Amino acid sequence: MPTTFDLFGTLVAAERPERPASAVADALAARDVPVPDDWADAYREPHESVPEGAELPLPVHVAAALESRGVDADPGVVREATLAAFDRPVSVRPGARDALSAAREYGRVAVLSNCSVPELVGRALDRADLNVETVVTSVGCGWRKPDPRAFEAAADALDATPESLVHVGDDRDADGGIEAVGGRAVLLDETPLESVPSELEAIACP
Repeated sequence: MPTTFDLFGTLVAAERPERPASAVADALAARDVPVPDDWADAYREPHESVPEGAELPLPVHVAAALESRGVDADPGVVREATLAAFDRPVSVRPGARDALSAAREYGRVAVLSNCSVPELVGRALDRADLNVETVVTSVGCGWRKPDPRAFEAAADALDATPESLVHVGDDRDADGGIEAVGGRAVLLDETPLESVPSELEAIACP
């Protein structure tokens, strides 16, 4: 029984910048990238056409926002600044380690996370000292939950079929999308994280 876990809000709690645009602006300025006077507006505006369900990497959006105001910045610097703006402390949520251990008893385990910042999920897992062998992110596979292609990407990474997946998450709209591809959702508003091991046992051994 392959199991996937959402990351932020499920396995870990993470600090987020109160004003993302300002956090990105500060990180850009620290790297000598000129920040437009109307940066907040530029950051909010759409600059790229994105198919429904697809993930646009945030550094691409930031670079496009800068370009829309006549600022040509090095892509590597923009990527570094974007990661720095969101790379904040994380803490392991109570029950997370036990839930992961329980899932490993029944099959392979992966993290499936909606995250538009490259490398952020890996940083969070390292900081939390959560050893998860397989990690699929929306920025990596190109699709955000609940799009079926996100769950299909996770299933491929686990050498499994989407309908065989059990997905644990805290967002009914996003994580509940596993049911559209025939998989099983374990949602934290119904099953607290501390109860996930017994829920997985009930699913695996009905």
